[in-house]
Amino acid sequence: MKALVAIERSVLLVVWHLLADPNARFIDLGSDFYDRRVDKERRTRDLVRQLMALGHQVSLSPAA
Repeated sequence: MKALVAIERSVLLVVWHLLADPNARFIDLGSDFYDRRVDKERRTRDLVRQLMALGHQVSLSPAA
């Protein structure tokens, strides 16, 4: 129930901002917005660190 109320509040907040400012426009960021923002080197480093913490030995080589 808390999640539903949080989503409803977010939607109402967006609607309020769009109605309050006549110059505001909705801009669709695209379905790959978060994929484009991923820092691949950082993500790789974090995953290697997690595997090492679980006791695995990790060696990386470029994909062919």
